[in-house]
Amino acid sequence: MDNDKPLQPETEDETETELVPQSSAKTLYCEAEPPPTVEKVKPAQENSETDLEIEDNEKFFTTGQKELYLEACKLSNTAVTKLELEDNCIMEEGVLSLVEMLQENYYLQEMNISNNHLGLEGARIISDFFERNSSSIWNLELSGNDFKEESAAPLCQALSTNYRIKKLDLSHNQFSDIGGEQLGQMLAINVGLTSLDLSWNNFHTRGAVALCNGLRGNVTLTKLDLSMNGLGNEGAVALGEVLRLNSCLVYLDVGSNDIGNEGASKISKGLESNESLRVLKLFLNPISMDGAILLILAIKRNPKSRMEELDISNVLVSEQFMKTLDGVYAVHPQLDVMFKAVQGLSAKNTIFLLTNPMKLIQNYADQHKITVMDFFKSLNPTGTMKMSVDEFQKVMIEQTKVPLNQYQVREVIKKLDEKTGMVNFRHALSLTVPHGNAAITLLSK
Repeated sequence: MDNDKPLQPETEDETETELVPQSSAKTLYCEAEPPPTVEKVKPAQENSETDLEIEDNEKFFTTGQKELYLEACKLSNTAVTKLELEDNCIMEEGVLSLVEMLQENYYLQEMNISNNHLGLEGARIISDFFERNSSSIWNLELSGNDFKEESAAPLCQALSTNYRIKKLDLSHNQFSDIGGEQLGQMLAINVGLTSLDLSWNNFHTRGAVALCNGLRGNVTLTKLDLSMNGLGNEGAVALGEVLRLNSCLVYLDVGSNDIGNEGASKISKGLESNESLRVLKLFLNPISMDGAILLILAIKRNPKSRMEELDISNVLVSEQFMKTLDGVYAVHPQLDVMFKAVQGLSAKNTIFLLTNPMKLIQNYADQHKITVMDFFKSLNPTGTMKMSVDEFQKVMIEQTKVPLNQYQVREVIKKLDEKTGMVNFRHALSLTVPHGNAAITLLSK
């Protein structure tokens, strides 16, 4: 029947398929994709004028696609907040292109261009950008870029008035003492930086003193890494003054700085009155047990000390030192002192010091017919399965159910730590397995 036959289009134009409506974002993405290559068949009677029109149309179409693609890229930039460009052989031209991009990008927050050997010219380009332009970048990593003493001036000039950059890594450069003087002047007036890494920069006494002079009045910097330099005992004198006057520093690393007992004595003077420092790293300095005793006694004499970690882990101590340290722990149970070993420790004390703490806790739980998790939960005032590392360390030292020393408590924290500043008691399940009415520990010393 005629009525059953499909209607035929009257013209070929009517055969075009109707486009399906799409969202604007989807449309932008699809249109930005290059169109498939289609071989065009040129009509036999087409003249040269028509050829030019086709070429113009194709040129216009291609340009439109490029603009749409670039527009799509601009839109996607709003989602990128961190840029990793470490070890990419970026030269002067690359840095110029990078800062040109940053002038229009207000969404990037973290940028790592370490180990690109930017040198003096790269330092000038980066400094000029941060001095003249507003940027959302708060974390900037410039480690290993061959910045020498002459690079310090432009960088410090830009940082002196920049309050947006909070975390800065300038490690593994060669600023030396002259650069240290420039950085010290910058720190005296900077009101943005909270974390600064200046390790491996060839600072010696002159540079160290200048840096410390700048730190005296600094009110924002909480973390400073000066390890692997050459501060020496004279630099430690200035460092002790900083600890006495500065009320902002929380973390200080001066490992491997040729600081001996004389320098430790000067640092101790600062620790006697400091109320902010929590972590002090003195690892790989020529400090003996005598210097170590001066440090821990200084902390003991300061009732307002907030020290949580003292790293002197290359120092060999004695049993007498351990007795003194126990007295320090009684006043400051939050403190953790890391040293190399105990010289001449008796066999009985060695066994106590090295006994697996989880085994002791398991034995206690078995005797009282509870689980290890129940033991930990009983120490938490909230009764929950999680607790901050600081609070947990304190209650583990103070509790009397299973007497543990500081070193055993640290081992327990390692087993339960979530690496987020919290311990999770559920991790104790992986340390033991049920065996009748008790449990067998899976870990042994």
